[in-house]
Amino acid sequence: MRSAVVTPEEDRIRWVELPGEEPARVYVHGLGATSPAYFAASATHPLLSGRRSLLVDLLGHGHSDRPEGFAYTLEAHADALAAALVGAGVEGAELIAHSMGGSVAIVLADRHPQLVSRLVLVDANLDPLPRVPGTAGSSGIAAYTEEEFLNGGWAEVRDRVGAHWWSTMRLADRTALHRTAVHLVAGTTPTMRETLLELKIPRSYLLPQADGPLPGAEALEAAGVAVVPVPDCGHNIMLDNPEGFARATATALTRG
Repeated sequence: MRSAVVTPEEDRIRWVELPGEEPARVYVHGLGATSPAYFAASATHPLLSGRRSLLVDLLGHGHSDRPEGFAYTLEAHADALAAALVGAGVEGAELIAHSMGGSVAIVLADRHPQLVSRLVLVDANLDPLPRVPGTAGSSGIAAYTEEEFLNGGWAEVRDRVGAHWWSTMRLADRTALHRTAVHLVAGTTPTMRETLLELKIPRSYLLPQADGPLPGAEALEAAGVAVVPVPDCGHNIMLDNPEGFARATATALTRG
């Protein structure tokens, strides 16, 4: 496992790295997840292997550090990830980013364009979300105050999200998890969708076919974003349909 210092307090982001050809591919997980668990099979799939690949854990998640003073905004996550990529000697990377990680990837591409040559977004958050008490995911986590979440709300979330998601969510620092969820549902200004529309690099958006048409798909496609439904999967496309995900991602990575 490799690491780089990404804050003035010397907090480290850590990643699993697979050797291969440049440019590098960088895999970024969603809220309460970890990239090695979600992307190891994809990065080594015959359609995607052979490229230098960094399976990165964002601050507060997985194997990376959990700084209490870190802001955990999407912008702060993007800047910390940028510092890790610079430390790894990465430029012009192809980013494959899931859910909340896709939001971070959009912000990264906007704020640090030299680091990103292509985006493959996997059912990523593009818009602000409401806070919805009693639900799983970011909307439910953000519905708690930080004090409520730390003093027992996390256990209610554990019971709602199920054993699979909790198996990686339990690795996340609880303060980091809550603050990241709060900032994810708040979104950015301009929104992640608006930023994505303005980016000039190749961009693809993968979503579960069963979810139906992606809201705003026509505007995305008009701006050059390929919107790609993937069959036989839910939100965790890479885990639910590994072959379909590998094919869709391999195609996205060859778009001009």
